[in-house]
Amino acid sequence: MAPPPRSSVVRAACPHDCPDTCALLVTVEDGRAVEVRGAADHPATAGTLCTKVARYLERTYSDQRILHPLKRVGRKGEGRFERISWDEALDTIAAKFRAIAGSPAGAQAILPYSYAGTMGLLQSGSMDRRFFHRLGASLLDRTICASAGKAGWVATVGTAMGTDVERFADSRLILIWGSNPVVSNLHFWTRAQEAKRRGAKLIAIDPYRSATAEKCHQHVALLPGTDAALALGMMHVLIDEGLFDRAYIAAYTQGFDALAARAADFTPKRVAAICGIEPEQVIGLARDYGSTRPAAIRLNYGMQRHAGGGNAIRAVACLPALTGAWRDPAGGALLSSSGTFPVATAALERPDLIAGAPRTINMSAIGDALLASDPPIAALYVYNSNPVAVAPDSARVAAGFAREDLFCVVHEIFRTDTADYADILLPATTQLEQTDVHSSYGHLYAVANNPAIAPLGEAKCNTDVFRLLAARMGFADACFGDSDDDLARQAFDWSHPRAAGLDWDTLKARGWQRLALAQPHAPFAQGNFATPSGKCEFHSPSLAAQGHDPLPSFVPPRESVASAPDLARRFPLAFISPPARNFLNSSFANLPRFVAEEKAPALDIHPQDAAARGIGSGDRVRIANDRGSFTATARVTDRARPGVVVAASIWWKKLSGDGSNANAVTSQALTDFGRAATFYDCLVEVAALAPADPG
Repeated sequence: MAPPPRSSVVRAACPHDCPDTCALLVTVEDGRAVEVRGAADHPATAGTLCTKVARYLERTYSDQRILHPLKRVGRKGEGRFERISWDEALDTIAAKFRAIAGSPAGAQAILPYSYAGTMGLLQSGSMDRRFFHRLGASLLDRTICASAGKAGWVATVGTAMGTDVERFADSRLILIWGSNPVVSNLHFWTRAQEAKRRGAKLIAIDPYRSATAEKCHQHVALLPGTDAALALGMMHVLIDEGLFDRAYIAAYTQGFDALAARAADFTPKRVAAICGIEPEQVIGLARDYGSTRPAAIRLNYGMQRHAGGGNAIRAVACLPALTGAWRDPAGGALLSSSGTFPVATAALERPDLIAGAPRTINMSAIGDALLASDPPIAALYVYNSNPVAVAPDSARVAAGFAREDLFCVVHEIFRTDTADYADILLPATTQLEQTDVHSSYGHLYAVANNPAIAPLGEAKCNTDVFRLLAARMGFADACFGDSDDDLARQAFDWSHPRAAGLDWDTLKARGWQRLALAQPHAPFAQGNFATPSGKCEFHSPSLAAQGHDPLPSFVPPRESVASAPDLARRFPLAFISPPARNFLNSSFANLPRFVAEEKAPALDIHPQDAAARGIGSGDRVRIANDRGSFTATARVTDRARPGVVVAASIWWKKLSGDGSNANAVTSQALTDFGRAATFYDCLVEVAALAPADPG
C-alpha cells in the first residue's frame, strides 16, 4: 500500500495585472501543486478568486509551457526553434551584448522591454533594472497602461492614494467610471454589491454597456474620450447649485475660483453635445453626486486611453475635493492605492548604476522605435510582456520585430506572438515557482509569494537569469549577488510609518500584512495631500511649469466625428477594445479553457450601425482604418451605443483566425501628459465579408 501523500499549504500571491492582488493558498502533494484557492483570512481576497486564477494550475502545468532554452532556426515570426543549453543561450546573449556595447552606437542600442506580466516587486523590477542600468542600455518609458492616469491623479492629489476598497461597502452612491470591475476588479465589485444591498445607488459611466453597467441602477453611455467634459459639466452644476463644500475647499484646496471659471463654460447643454448624451443626464448625475453622502468614485484606466487621458483623470480627481467627499472614509475616490506602499524603488532598481545619459524609448511607440530610432535598436530583451500582440499599431510592431539585423531575446512561459520572433527563447517560471513580494494598486495589504513547487523543466525566474547574465558580462558589483530574500528585504522602506510592524520574514511566514494605517482609513479627510502645496490642486503650478494647462481641461480625441471630420467621413465609427472577461491582456489567452469561453474574436455593433452596413449577428466583418484591419464575428446589440463599436481583447494574433487582432487599427499617438498609449482614440469602418472571403 502506497504511503499517504506528503501535503503542505504554501502562502502565495496572484501576480497578475489586477488591482486585487489576491492572497493565495497553494496545496502541494509530493512536490506537485494540486489546488490554488483564495486565502479566506485575507480581508481583501476573502477566499474568492477570479475564474482565471482559480484555475492557475492549468497555466502552470500546461503542455504549452516552454521548458528549455531554444534558438531560432526558421525565419523571424515562423516560431521554429531547436533546443540548446542554458550555457549556450547565456553565452550567445552576453557575446551579442558585448559586441553592441563596443560598437559606435554603444550599449544604448540595447533595449529592455517589459511591463506587468508579473506585478511582483522582485520579478518585475529589481535585478533586471540593475542589469540594464549597469550595462548602459536605453531606458524604457513604461507607459502602455497607466501613466497618463497616474500623472493626472498625482498632479491633483499628489500621490497614488485613495479610498480604502473595504470602505466602499458603506457608500451611499458609487460612480463606477471607466471601469468594468465584474471583469477586472472582482473584490471591489463585491463591496459595491454589498453597498447596493444596503441601499446605495450605483452609476456606471462607460461608452459600453458592460457586464458591470448592466448591474448598475443607471448607465451613462458617453462617447469615448469625453470624460473630462462630463466631469467639468458636473462641476458646473455643483457650483451653480451650491452643491459644494465651502469649508473643505477653503481649508484644503487651491485654485477654486479659477476652476469655477473654467467649469462655467461647460454648461449641461454643451457637455451633452460633446458626450453624446442628454443635458438631463449631466444635471442628474451632478445632483446625485453633490447631495449624497458618503459618495465615492471608482475610476479606472479605461478612461485615460485617449488624447486627453491625463486631463480626464485630473478632472474626475477634483470632484471629491469640490464636494468634500474626502471627509468620509466611504467617500472620495480610488484610482490606485499603489502610492500608499513605501516601496523602496531606488534600492531595488539601483539607478545609481546608470553611467552617462542613455536615451529613453517609449514602449507605447515600440513600432516606430524599432523602425526609425537613431541609432537603431540593435538588440531587444523582452520579458513580462507580449508586445507583438499588445502594443498599438500592430503592423509596424511586427515589421520592427521582423528585422533580420535585430537580435531579440524573449524570456517567456509560452510561445507568444512575440516569442515567435525571438533569436533566443528562454523558459520562464510561473508564480508557483518563484519568490516575490507584492504591493497592490487596489488594497492596503502587502502580500508575500513563496514558491510552492520547483521550477518545471529548466525554467528560471527573471532574477536568476539576470544574475547569471551579470556574471557572464563580468559585472562585479555586490548588488548582483543579492538573493531573492535579500531583494525582498530591500523592497520596502521598513522604517516608514506606514510600514510599522512589517518586515519580510514576518510577511513571508504569514503571507500578508496590512499597512500601518488608521481604521477606518480616510487619507484626505483633513487635507494632507502630497502635492507641493499640501492641498488638492485644482490649479497646478507644477503642470504650468511643464507647459501644460494648470486647470483640468477637455482635450478632444484626435480621432472622432467632431474633432476629425475628414477622417470620420471614411472611418465613421469610434472603436474601443476593453479587456475580455476570460483573458487578462494577453495572459490566459492561449489556454484552451479560456479560448473556448471567448469562442472567437467578436465585434459588438449597435443595430442602427449594423443595419446601415447590411450586417447581421453572426456575420464575419472586417474592421479597418489606414493603419490596418482585422476580422471578427459581428454581434448586433444595443450594448454598444450608436457610433461606437467594441471588440473585447486581447487575442493572440496567431490564435485569432486571421493572424491579426484589435491592435491592427490602434494608434501609436500618445496622451496629453504621461505619454501613455491611446488605444481608445481610434476611428474605423466596419464592412461585412462575403461568405467565401478569407478575410
